Amino acid sequence: MTIAQRPEPGTRIVFRWRKWDGSPHWEHDGVYLGSDEWGDWVGQPTGWRSHRPGRQFTAESPNVTLITSDPTWAGTFYGGMHPRQVRIYIDIAWDVEWTGSEPTAIDMDLDVVRCDDERGIWIDDEDEWDEHRALYGYPADVQAMLIAKAAELKAQVAAETAPFDDATAQRWLDRLAGWHPGDAA
Repeated sequence: MTIAQRPEPGTRIVFRWRKWDGSPHWEHDGVYLGSDEWGDWVGQPTGWRSHRPGRQFTAESPNVTLITSDPTWAGTFYGGMHPRQVRIYIDIAWDVEWTGSEPTAIDMDLDVVRCDDERGIWIDDEDEWDEHRALYGYPADVQAMLIAKAAELKAQVAAETAPFDDATAQRWLDRLAGWHPGDAA
């Protein structure tokens, strides 16, 4: 397996998601921030665009996404200023990888979410998961693996073990706050 080249920190990139059948899904404009022992970090400043066919929005607060060597998830971390009090949003995925110098992944519908309000921590979009695993024909072994992964990640988020503690992501949120568009390599 060839390891994809990472861009220089400060380089603008697009994180491209697709569905199991290859159809386009979310694309998030971002900036490559660098890597640490947990993986690669991509930032998205407030106001930057995310879009998919039929829908788009701009980031309501700065966020950083961790891309690990585990191809079954990518986690997005928000500072304490998110208007809906979202702190962590983990996309359960398939084939999270670097294609060329940009990240790509298959969205598998399940999400682990932590909010700083009464909602707490939960697994989201289980209805969409049920619909899509039938529609797209997710293999049984893939289904079992991803259901277990969602439960494992939910437990890690609840325990606040790194990288799901606030301090790990805060280092990258601080780096994003110090980045300016003219800083790109």
